[in-house]
Amino acid sequence: MICETVEDFAAALPRARGIGGLDLGTVTIGVAVSDLMLSVASPLETIARKKFTLDAARLLEIATKRNLGGFVLGLPLNMDGSEGPRVQSTRAFARNLERLTPLPITYWDERLSTVAAERALLEADTSRKRRAEVIDHVAAGYILQGLLDRLGHIRANS
Repeated sequence: MICETVEDFAAALPRARGIGGLDLGTVTIGVAVSDLMLSVASPLETIARKKFTLDAARLLEIATKRNLGGFVLGLPLNMDGSEGPRVQSTRAFARNLERLTPLPITYWDERLSTVAAERALLEADTSRKRRAEVIDHVAAGYILQGLLDRLGHIRANS
């Protein structure tokens, strides 16, 4: 089930299960996971993309192993908020994933998540080689943390 709003996603989430955050690139998929309290995102791994069925199988394997209750995909909007080809590709990935799992799926505006991840890694004095290895799942962590913070506000105000 694809939830177009965070509120719909929050309502569809099963209790006491984490969320997987995805930063979809053309070559890799960055993956982050949350804790069960839905308060902290942790970068997990970067998947080298092969073809959709293999990529989805790995994501669903992670979801099962980590007992995830849903996925959030970074939505790569243009800086002016418009949707380009990468957004359409992300939405197509979500529609294909939706066919394979009953878990709710939503989107989070990922503008500047990679920039923020790069800045954090530079501040941590991470080598160029190591930054290249971890940037995608660190960016997924930023995407997921944004959603978790929003879910926290929704819960606090309900």
